[in-house]
Amino acid sequence: MTDVIEPGELLFNPFAPGFFENPYEQYKMLRDEDPVQEHPLGFWFVSRYEDVSALLRAGLSVEVANLAPSPMTQQMEYFGEEGNAGALNLSMLDRDPPDHTRLRSLVTKVFTRRAIAALEPKIAGLVDAALDRMAEKGDSDLVEELAFPLPFAVISEMLGMPPTDHSRIRELSGTLVRSLEIVADEETARAITAADAELSGITRDVLAWKRDHPADDLLTALIQAEHDGQVLDGDELVAQVVLLYVAGHETTVNLIANGVNALLRHPSQLRLLRAQPDLATNAVEEFLRYDSPVQQTRRITTTPHEVAGQEIPAGTFVLACLGSANRDERFFGPDADELRLDRPNARHQVSFGAGPHHCLGAAPARLEGQVAISRLVQRFSDLGFAGELEWNGRINLRGPAKFPVTVHA
Repeated sequence: MTDVIEPGELLFNPFAPGFFENPYEQYKMLRDEDPVQEHPLGFWFVSRYEDVSALLRAGLSVEVANLAPSPMTQQMEYFGEEGNAGALNLSMLDRDPPDHTRLRSLVTKVFTRRAIAALEPKIAGLVDAALDRMAEKGDSDLVEELAFPLPFAVISEMLGMPPTDHSRIRELSGTLVRSLEIVADEETARAITAADAELSGITRDVLAWKRDHPADDLLTALIQAEHDGQVLDGDELVAQVVLLYVAGHETTVNLIANGVNALLRHPSQLRLLRAQPDLATNAVEEFLRYDSPVQQTRRITTTPHEVAGQEIPAGTFVLACLGSANRDERFFGPDADELRLDRPNARHQVSFGAGPHHCLGAAPARLEGQVAISRLVQRFSDLGFAGELEWNGRINLRGPAKFPVTVHA
């Protein structure tokens, strides 16, 4: 499918040399010259802030059943019918109202602000333990020591997961999130479907155990939750738990790692955060804006839809580029490509989406990012790179796979 794109053409081209290291130069060209692009792969690509923000709030569909025949429907067919039995297509991420409204309401009831705030001491303890390990080693991998284990432990604690094979779940999760990429070959699609089935099976076993061992945790609350007399059916319950488990750590890994990478490449901002630790809350918003953990999100038109004077036909797959919108000079000003921790409108970033599908996990992600990054930079005055950063090769959930750092106690 990638043969239709030639490097150097003015098309959204994630296969161009250097894209994984820095997609933002390409985004800028698209914003300036073709901000609402009809792509030859069968989708439309929207890259300016105002257009992306409006699109997210427009109440468009997310269900692939609404796609008209196109190259994108061929890609969706790779996933096969068995994908419908697991997490794919059944989570609230993939459902329109009224199903989305019902599912989100059930989950929101157990995802309260009070419950999130109560996590801060636990998060601080996990961060300090990770920093102790890093101090002892001197040189370590930030992803392995902090950015991955912290959100994984937090969402496991919130859910009330019993002891499981964490390394296997991490592997399955990493495969499953590739379903969010816009281009998947048939072999990758089969691997995604297999990971979905295996992770769903693990979740079913966990839920069966939890029914016999209820506790004050998210899994028990989801099992018991009701909305207008309705509870989640078996497949829906599995899908929501898989979504919370996967989304609860995969994106926060990128927030922490991308944020630290941005600080190390902007020493003046690192010094500012150390001198003014009360900037930590706004700093997280700027990290989210500057290098979004999720680069794109999809919508599907059910009727003709106008964006910036162009009419997108019904049944069209539309990619709203969050990473590009967050760097749009038209909204964030001429220094949008710079990291600025005191940016007054940083909180208007769209990294968590907007509208009905605004990310339910935004609050814990913000809290984890704030605690982890602020404690890291305050403890280690000589934090620095210990080697070359290696990107994970993902178009959408873009972040470091390996991040060697050096510290001294």
